[in-house]
Amino acid sequence: MPFDMSFPNHLHGVISTISALDIVDILIVAAIIYKIYEMLQETRAITLLKGLAVLLTVAVVCSWLNLHVISWLLQKAISVLIVALPIVFQPELRRALEHLGQGKLLGKSVFLDDTEAQNVVDELVKASKSLSASKTGALIVIERDMKLNDISATGIHIDALITSEFLLNVFIPNTPLHDGAAIVRGNRLIAAGCLLPLTENRDLSTELGTRHRAAIGLSEQCDALVLIVSEETGTISIAENGHIMRHLDSDTLKAALKPAFIAPQSNMGDFLLKIRGS
Repeated sequence: MPFDMSFPNHLHGVISTISALDIVDILIVAAIIYKIYEMLQETRAITLLKGLAVLLTVAVVCSWLNLHVISWLLQKAISVLIVALPIVFQPELRRALEHLGQGKLLGKSVFLDDTEAQNVVDELVKASKSLSASKTGALIVIERDMKLNDISATGIHIDALITSEFLLNVFIPNTPLHDGAAIVRGNRLIAAGCLLPLTENRDLSTELGTRHRAAIGLSEQCDALVLIVSEETGTISIAENGHIMRHLDSDTLKAALKPAFIAPQSNMGDFLLKIRGS
């Protein structure tokens, strides 16, 4: 087949119509798509999206091969899926909207400076060790960007400065606040005895009880960090982004907790810190 000499001219014509605004538009769309993928890749939704992509690919192939009956069935199935997607992805959509709705301009930041953060972490670790030693169950939610007013409303409003002694009193067995979760905002305990949503993940170990499943369930729906002390074994765990880390010692617990109280630095800030440390 002879080479089409007009192709370079057509390509040049297409490129010449692209303006700087078009490039910015494409980059913004690409960034949005990447952010959506990044948000979904650690959730069950990514598996559903892969299945949907396979279904669309099969539909295109069947249409190209003129398989009319299968194409008709797939088109109807895709139409139903489009209606069902908002229901299937409800937790992910809610989380995405909460990400958009939460920002520092909407309220006072809950993040602390380095000294305040270290003091709060020390109190939490001290309380966790005491609770673990006595095998007293505890569930402590550390609020970050996403406000948890709907969760704190299910419990008892407190608003007290965080100390290890106060936390031990909150989780005294056979008291009204013992079985619920305590909500931490900055350096204050804003509520206790709160109810958390249970995870629907069926792949979790059978060793995890209701307290752990509630912690994972909340971490799937928001950016909170959840500290758990097992009532059966005294094991200290942390749930974040739908995952759980168990059997934490004091040093590991401190390292995991402190970032939750400090505002995340930009990549440039991290780069400058590395330069200074080198």
